[in-house]
Amino acid sequence: MSALRVENLAVRSRQGTILHPVSFALEPGTTVTVIGETGAGKTILAEAILGILPAELSASGTVCLAGAAFAAEERARAGLWGRTVTLLPQEPWSALDPLMRARAQVFEVLRAVHRRPRSAARAEARRELAALGLAGEGRKYPWQLSGGMAQRAALAATRATGARVLIADEPTKGLDLALRDAVVALLAAERDAGRAVLVITHDLAVAEALGGRILVLRQGRVVEEGQTREVLRAPRHPYTAALLAARPETWAPRALPQVGEAVVKARGLACRLGGRVLFDGFDLTLGEAETVAAIGPSGVGKTTLGNLLVGLMRPDRGTVARRPGLASVRFQKLWQDPPAAFAPHITLRRALADVCRRHDVAWAEAERLLAALGLSPCLLERRPDQVSGGELQRVALLRALLVRPVFLFADEPTSRLDLLTQAETLRLLADLAAERRVALFLVTHDPAIARALAHRVITLGA
Repeated sequence: MSALRVENLAVRSRQGTILHPVSFALEPGTTVTVIGETGAGKTILAEAILGILPAELSASGTVCLAGAAFAAEERARAGLWGRTVTLLPQEPWSALDPLMRARAQVFEVLRAVHRRPRSAARAEARRELAALGLAGEGRKYPWQLSGGMAQRAALAATRATGARVLIADEPTKGLDLALRDAVVALLAAERDAGRAVLVITHDLAVAEALGGRILVLRQGRVVEEGQTREVLRAPRHPYTAALLAARPETWAPRALPQVGEAVVKARGLACRLGGRVLFDGFDLTLGEAETVAAIGPSGVGKTTLGNLLVGLMRPDRGTVARRPGLASVRFQKLWQDPPAAFAPHITLRRALADVCRRHDVAWAEAERLLAALGLSPCLLERRPDQVSGGELQRVALLRALLVRPVFLFADEPTSRLDLLTQAETLRLLADLAAERRVALFLVTHDPAIARALAHRVITLGA
């Protein structure tokens, strides 16, 4: 008997069909991976399976869980959440309780779902976090964790449910290669323990490592499916082939612009965070039109260094000198977690219009950037929680560019984008930085991206 069976599952909005009918079966001890373009409907598919679609969307078709069939619109399967089926959502900071420490969130799952005794639940929570490299982080709140750490804490809480069906939405985004492989190994272990695992990812290496079957989504339709290794080795659909050709290691080197006068100078920086020394005696200068990329393990201090450079934090020791005579708004940050950077209850149009009005920018500039970033104007009528993570990430880039920054700290700016959109967005970002002579500090976990785009690559924690 299938652990999960989806039959003609479709999702519609008032404007039309978002997800065309999808059917597949997921057996115990197997994996199905869903890949495809940003905004294709991958997360919508997961939400429709669970019955947690936004109110403005409607679903049709059938979802079968644990041998019971549910009409897509039924809420009755809510009683199966956390026991039969569980979800690791795409945005960890939205999933974690900001007022609870990381270990307590795993502990609570073990107590509520499995009725573990307190002492056993406490010990198991420690083990779950330690297995994900978070042995020393259990007493921290989510807002004290890096993006990669928060992702792993959310994964620990999700795994602790022990549900028969595990749905993981972008489980490795924001993680360095070593941690990515560790998370893939944990998902494979869940599968090998007899659980059914549905994974949504932009990372083809994750799909290949997990094996099983694969679904390729484009514009809300399944354009290709089959055994993962066969599809990735010999794709039949042009879109799948284009995804494979867009991997960063295949990018041609770009012509780097000439570096101009210094925009930011850091001297002797020292910073401690969470009781650890992240760096001490650190020097860095960025000039006009220069791109410097920072790589290194998750939690090593890449985001903290960027926050110091842009002026969001002060160092424990040392100085950061920014070009004088410029408003602080000209030093901008692209946040790793886009929902945290937007007011949740206003439309994206209002968010952008407020920036244009406040900084005397013509709305035509927003429309020009909207087209350049491949964003549909209809997205602007939605709130931040009504668009995909990748779409919101590009809106965040648009908003930052509206104020004509001289320095831009891009913190994992494409971690939520598919390979094609990632390549297009990063090339556009690099081209705009060169054209506008913007100093760009790029944080990434992908050394291939760093090598392809940057004048210099610095490795933290080496």
